[in-house]
Amino acid sequence: MSLGQWVACGVTGVLIATSLTAYAGYRDALSIATEEINTDAWGDRPSQVDGIHNILLLGTDERAGEDASYNELNGIRPDVLVVVSIDVDRGGVTMVNMPRDLIIEMPDCAPNGEAPGVTAGTVDQLNHAMTYGGMDCQGNTVETLTGIHLDHMVMVDFAGFQNIVDSVGGIEMCVPEPIDDPKAHLRLDAGMQTLNGEQALGLARSRDSTEQGSDLNRIENQQRMIGAILREVTGGDILSSPTTLYDFIGSVTDSMVTDDGLTTDKMAELAIAMRQVDLGRMNMVTVPVVDAPSDPNKVAFQQPAADELFASVASGEVLEEEEEETAPEEEAEEEAPVEPGDVSVRVLNGTGVDGLGSQVEQRLLEGGFVVTGTGNPGARQPTATTVYHGPGQAAHAEELASVLSAAQIEEVPDLGTELELVMGADDWGPITFGGDGGGGSGALAELEGTSAADDTVSCE
Repeated sequence: MSLGQWVACGVTGVLIATSLTAYAGYRDALSIATEEINTDAWGDRPSQVDGIHNILLLGTDERAGEDASYNELNGIRPDVLVVVSIDVDRGGVTMVNMPRDLIIEMPDCAPNGEAPGVTAGTVDQLNHAMTYGGMDCQGNTVETLTGIHLDHMVMVDFAGFQNIVDSVGGIEMCVPEPIDDPKAHLRLDAGMQTLNGEQALGLARSRDSTEQGSDLNRIENQQRMIGAILREVTGGDILSSPTTLYDFIGSVTDSMVTDDGLTTDKMAELAIAMRQVDLGRMNMVTVPVVDAPSDPNKVAFQQPAADELFASVASGEVLEEEEEETAPEEEAEEEAPVEPGDVSVRVLNGTGVDGLGSQVEQRLLEGGFVVTGTGNPGARQPTATTVYHGPGQAAHAEELASVLSAAQIEEVPDLGTELELVMGADDWGPITFGGDGGGGSGALAELEGTSAADDTVSCE
């Protein structure tokens, strides 16, 4: 078994498989709090798929000291919501991040202790389900929305995340630009940094330090940190030293709450199943979203892409089979993939909405594309959004079309290396970047999911 596979026994999604593997060995010395979950009250549930284990990971930001009154007033709500799908047969893990500020319709949740419950159809923010009915309501909500059968739930306080980072001796991260975010109590210089637990927690919390100051950008940072912790464990002595392993496990379990059905025997069973998973097969993706119609500061699912992703995860088809190793001579013959920076495009606004072309130009520049200019359609005036390309530029056109809500691709013999994007009045929609970098396969490849094996940001 490779070192990466041993790591997979000890960590996945940072917070889950660590406990799954090692907690069974230390069950007499460590304890995990549990919360009762009544799945019988969830109604008709999605079918389970053989060989697939789905766990809902919730990261909460419990506040203490001067901020403790926030918890008393608003209740504890998860800042991080991730569906972790463990595919035993294919030897892979898929982590689907769901933004906390998704506007959704709640299912029916009964009152739970001091939580008041909620009636089906209530429109609210995704992470508010916790305040209506605790972990039970939050799990019911995610399962109802996604159609993914949830086998178990794990909730960890962000303080546990800080302890995890400190227990591995810090994590190495590329910080592309200096960060000064007083709200997150975070100041970092640009360049490669070894972050301690407090700094890593600040980066995980920080919105203002991201490129667009959004929750989606913050999720990207959190995904990078998940990979960084996994790589730190890979290259360190944690798994080979009982003392450091015990400290690492304790840093997780001290801040963990699970559903009452996640027994130590089930943890051990999952740990055994995880032994064939390598870092390159641990993929992370954010569900596609657009601005919510009711509130531009919130988001809603981008359809049909969101439902297609959920259906792939629910059916166990999100990962492709592992490819056989390519011979060196065959590998050399393969063409390098097209990146956004390789694509030059002229943006032509055919929607009739003034100023939209300039907005699209800025959005494409943010995504790394080269925009040579904007204007109105000339010789070609399609009503449907179309990417026109010259001979030999089909891959470049496909790379551009991959970030558009809808687009046709058409070759024009007299076009050179510059593409022409004509925004159609009939179908123009938001540009969506599913994540930076290109890990993953199958449905993940279309959404530009990342893997835990490599960082998606370089300081070189």
